[in-house]
Amino acid sequence: MRKIISSIKKRWRLFKFRRKNRSLAVDISLILVLSVIGFVSIWPLLFIINAAFKPISEIFLFPPRLFVQNPTANNFFDLAVIVKDSNVIFARYIFNTVIITFLGTSGTVLIGSMAAFPLAKYKFPGSKMLSSTIVYSLMFNGTVTAIPNYIIMSKLGLVNTYWAVILPVVGGTFGLYLMQNFIVQVPTELIEAAKMDGQKELGIFFRVIMPLSKPAWITLIILSFQSFWGTTGGTFIYSETLKPVSYMLSQIIAGGIARTGAASAVSLIMMSVPITVFVISQSNVLETMSTSGLKG
Repeated sequence: MRKIISSIKKRWRLFKFRRKNRSLAVDISLILVLSVIGFVSIWPLLFIINAAFKPISEIFLFPPRLFVQNPTANNFFDLAVIVKDSNVIFARYIFNTVIITFLGTSGTVLIGSMAAFPLAKYKFPGSKMLSSTIVYSLMFNGTVTAIPNYIIMSKLGLVNTYWAVILPVVGGTFGLYLMQNFIVQVPTELIEAAKMDGQKELGIFFRVIMPLSKPAWITLIILSFQSFWGTTGGTFIYSETLKPVSYMLSQIIAGGIARTGAASAVSLIMMSVPITVFVISQSNVLETMSTSGLKG
């Protein structure tokens, strides 16, 4: 309790110190501007939440209303009926999504972090050129690399497997860039001290680098989770028994006007999990974005 009170007092003193540099009119203007931006940002979220509980008669109202007038859970019941009539049981779709998300997220964090460590803390021939290449690679859209990725997965015989979805993302450079820009801030003295204590490179990585880079790899976990959670398998997975849950739900959305209510429920379900994960870990995300060079 004392720690909480002292933390509040510290933040209040910092707030008062910053406030002295601004006039009351500037503070009010900032609050108004941020309130407008916040409302614009949260409006789509409120609309999706309310649409999931709207009856069909309210969904097709024009002009549309933001808040539901006669809330109902029929959209979720309709979704349950559609899922029950599917050729593949819903649990199978969930299992596929969990496997893809777990393996993909774990691989992205581990490989990205291990590759970023030497690039950030050691100098070797070609390290600068390699770092520049990584930055340039971020400019390529996923659409540009779709055909090369498919050709590589086809040559490896991995099409229609989980790995066809996982490996192109794990082999991407975004996680490497994110971790590199955070690890470079870790004091070199700590690494040298660990070497004097007899730690090998692998021990330094897991006992020094990773604990100090916690905000960065938690951010990478969240971003990777969102990417894999929303994947539909694309052109890589053809077997219905290997499709993730996003594919099945996207098929419901594409079912036409009759499934508009169920589609609204699907949108809420698909959105709720990533948002929950982000809200829980938002402090680490903000800290990483402010120190790793990723803005916006």
